[in-house]
Amino acid sequence: MTIRANGLPLRRPFRRSAILVALVVAVAACGQTTPRSPGPATGGPGEDSAVPDPTRVPTPGHETYGFVPYWEMDDGIATHLADTDLTTVALFSVTHRRSGELATDQNGYRRISGAVGQQIIREARERGTRVEIVYSSFGTRKNERFYTEPDVQARWITELVDLVVKLGFDGVNVDVESLPAEHIVDYGAFVGRLRAALRERVPDGQVSVATQGNARGAAMAAAAAAAGADRIFLMGYDYHWEGSGPGASAPIDRYDGDEADLEWSLDLYRALSVPEERTILGLPLYGMTWPVEGPDLGAFATGRGNEWVPRLNLRVFEAPGFTPIYEPIESVEFYAVQRPLDPSAVPSPSGAVGQWHAVYYDSPRSLAPKLRLADERGLAGAGFWAIGYERGLPGYGELLTTFQAGELRAP
Repeated sequence: MTIRANGLPLRRPFRRSAILVALVVAVAACGQTTPRSPGPATGGPGEDSAVPDPTRVPTPGHETYGFVPYWEMDDGIATHLADTDLTTVALFSVTHRRSGELATDQNGYRRISGAVGQQIIREARERGTRVEIVYSSFGTRKNERFYTEPDVQARWITELVDLVVKLGFDGVNVDVESLPAEHIVDYGAFVGRLRAALRERVPDGQVSVATQGNARGAAMAAAAAAAGADRIFLMGYDYHWEGSGPGASAPIDRYDGDEADLEWSLDLYRALSVPEERTILGLPLYGMTWPVEGPDLGAFATGRGNEWVPRLNLRVFEAPGFTPIYEPIESVEFYAVQRPLDPSAVPSPSGAVGQWHAVYYDSPRSLAPKLRLADERGLAGAGFWAIGYERGLPGYGELLTTFQAGELRAP
């Protein structure tokens, strides 16, 4: 979750890398060498193939886990959170210096420890909502250094647990991205030590992790789960990103033929025995926009995309006659708009008067099937990046309430 200069996140691409080494290492670290629930050999005489029992599907939970990034921590966010049914609020984020000391000069720390952050914590706990502080560590070099320095890790664990106690949090979410594959085992061990240290100070404290929906993320999730992580937040987004072709950030299926989608990621996690009953399916409350060749759904991009935040585009929803198209394969909303060309630019050879831009975003209508997927898989619940992005729009809060109550019905 790196940050642009304008304060909004620049999402990393969803990278489909065949990191088999990472998978093997994580499975070995977890002591798991076979998929979950292999059944006994069955069949009559002469049958020499084992037929596995169907994978057990746990009873679904209906937790709702919401990340609140520091740039959404303004004067109205506490009121918005009071009207949003969340079982856990995760405040994003704090990090460490190279020495392992808390980086107190970062905007995340300042907002979280400031008046608005303290109000969020206090009011959430009064409502019975858990609050976690997010520890983020991004970048290959930073993570490589950190996981080769045990003393730095120990210092950071102490400082982080101290901060949890000081500010009144119920736990920690660990969001490590761009982790070298060779340090997945070290990452799992760190999660386990952090949880042990937290439970000494906060007996009912929990440690959750946020892991990506690709092979490396599945390996990290397996390592963290084996180390005792209480919740695994599967970041089920960025399947389409700034440098990819247009499409849903969190597709259930793909109309472009690519295999990477929510079902694919959940299968990866299951293959490494990441417990469904501890898994949260993370979904996006943002969209993406690309310059495209024309106004049609699926039109090819002519340049890089950008993140598209609903609350920063309320004028779109308020425009007379605005009716987005629902694309059911990926389960995403779509619309296209033609923007005038820059008068100072070279005239288009085709004589076009403007550049078409396609927007793909998630609405309550497109999120509902994805929440049903969490139920079908027996997950602990669902979560969202990021609470606040949907402010000013109807339906999102009602959808969370319906899901949390276990009343989400099939279409």
